[in-house]
Amino acid sequence: MNTVISKQIMERFYSALDAIIAMKKIRGVNTYCRLNNIDRRNFIAQRKDLERGWFQLSWLYPMVKEYGVSAKWLLTGFGRMFEEQK
Repeated sequence: MNTVISKQIMERFYSALDAIIAMKKIRGVNTYCRLNNIDRRNFIAQRKDLERGWFQLSWLYPMVKEYGVSAKWLLTGFGRMFEEQK
């Protein structure tokens, strides 16, 4: 069972993924999973049911490193979804 905080982090993660897709930085979930060696079936099942225990912290890493999502926002919900462009 996941904690309330874990579920909130997962919800923000999936919201950021939707934003990245909407911005056309990637084509979709399949692309994100393929580029980052994530089991797509687990990824999709986890999104449908946040109680599953398949979510991996490593899924957050490329979102922060490659797509500019704020680590602070992902973990706490404070601040902006994306880091300021420098």
